[in-house]
Amino acid sequence: MEKSTYSTVRRFVLANMIILPLIPFLLALGVGNHSFSRSIHNSTIAAMERIADDHRQMIESFLQERKNDLELIVRNIPFFELIAPQTLSTVFGNLQRTSSAFVDLGIFDDAGVHRAYHGPYDLSGKVYADTLWFKKTIENGVFISDVFLGYRNIPHFVIAVSKQEKGRTWVIRATVDSQRFNTLVRQIRIGKTGEAYLLNRQGVLQTDRRSGGNLMETPRETLPPVPDGTPIHTFIHREPGSEAFLYATTWLNDRNWLLVVRQEETDAFQALRSAQMPILFIFLVGGCCIVIAAFALTGAIVRKMERTDSEKELLNQQLIGASRLAELGEMAAGFAHEINNPLQIISAELSLIRELQAEMTAADSSRNDASVEEMNDSIDQIKIQIERCSRITASILKFGRQGESKPAPMDLTAAVPEIVRMVQKKAEVHGIRLQRSMPDTPVNVLADAARLQQVLLNLLNNAMDAVIQRHGTEGGSISVKLSAEDNGTAMIEIGDNGTGIAPDNIKKVFTPFFTTKPVGQGTGLGLSVCYGIIRQMDGKMEVSSTVDQGTEFSIMLPVIEEKRSLSS
Repeated sequence: MEKSTYSTVRRFVLANMIILPLIPFLLALGVGNHSFSRSIHNSTIAAMERIADDHRQMIESFLQERKNDLELIVRNIPFFELIAPQTLSTVFGNLQRTSSAFVDLGIFDDAGVHRAYHGPYDLSGKVYADTLWFKKTIENGVFISDVFLGYRNIPHFVIAVSKQEKGRTWVIRATVDSQRFNTLVRQIRIGKTGEAYLLNRQGVLQTDRRSGGNLMETPRETLPPVPDGTPIHTFIHREPGSEAFLYATTWLNDRNWLLVVRQEETDAFQALRSAQMPILFIFLVGGCCIVIAAFALTGAIVRKMERTDSEKELLNQQLIGASRLAELGEMAAGFAHEINNPLQIISAELSLIRELQAEMTAADSSRNDASVEEMNDSIDQIKIQIERCSRITASILKFGRQGESKPAPMDLTAAVPEIVRMVQKKAEVHGIRLQRSMPDTPVNVLADAARLQQVLLNLLNNAMDAVIQRHGTEGGSISVKLSAEDNGTAMIEIGDNGTGIAPDNIKKVFTPFFTTKPVGQGTGLGLSVCYGIIRQMDGKMEVSSTVDQGTEFSIMLPVIEEKRSLSS
């Protein structure tokens, strides 16, 4: 391959290795950033709504308690007792001990005349018949006013309660401590810029505003109304020439006051903006890693291609052989049938030759030279090779077809010893010590008993061959261990102290047609068939080996519950 071709391949691979990982990386980063931003945004809005709702309930509770204080007085003390200065002073003192929220206390008759007063101002005798708060109190029974100046010419608001007594209506009124109420409303602290304040329906401040604005002033911002059916309305609003604010608004005091909780948008979503830098950092680092990895891998790929091309002639023959072997594996099940037919014919012809030979020998019994003996050897060799070919084709068919598996629950503690006993005599003849280790409790698996027997016999026979090859008839040992593992599998371990398997061959032992045995002593199908059988049983098969120390094959099968195996 020319250098220009390598350059083209390098550019193509590099572009793909940068662009292809970068697209999902950017998508994942974008989706993650969007989800995170949405989560932070929603949590910030939810926190603002929760704060507004909690603060509304606190203010409503404060006002309700003050109304309850006055209603308790009008229910229990008659009008003519309350207008007595000493009685009014005592009642006010009791209120102060209960709550210091009231500044003064006054009693009014049905004409709006201030009949009795306890407080710091000179209000006794003044007439309030035409004031809004007096009319609303007579009309509704209870009234909480907006902040107004009144006779004292100081911003304040009052809570008033009326009562019918002997055909006449009288009113008790208390002025709430504006400073304390202001503190109650403004005590919210959200970040650096969060604040809360009250507006009446005309948009006039009912409390001071920390960011600027005194009682009875009208702020310049125009807030959208709270939609019907929405207890708390959250929105972002910006007045021309000022910062944008995150608002949460809700009505209280029978929808006469609007509680406004607000915070600068940049302050409210500070957590979101703080996350921008880590996301940008992740983007830069991730992008650099992708680019660096792309350059490194592209260089490695191109170098590998160059080495591959330089070895092309050598590898070409190996690839052709591997291709033929793969094709042979695919066609094995088919041509095994075709091979069997000629083998049967050869076998029949061999039988005919034997009969003709017997007839010839009988006809010329005196002839017994070397050529006849050689012909007999050839006939015997033909028979041996026919039998060998038959075994090979049978193994191929079995490996390709595997027959119909019939798994059933079985107890390995009973099955494994039975299989071991089948090779016990063979082991004894060759001086091999055969050891077994079985658990005391049943180990139940779902398996084909005949196929599992085939696997274990194959492994045991292979182990004995390896032991005999190394030790002869003395010093050989094979161990068979069965155990139930904590991960829900049954493990069968077959180990020997035979010749072992070379590291270069350890990964090939389960490959069809691979064998370490001399020519004529193995087809290379046994372990591959065993591996396929165990895989069909949803199990695993592994091998570990050290040259001149021994080999251990491990079979892992899923354990089934004893109850299931019995019911099956």
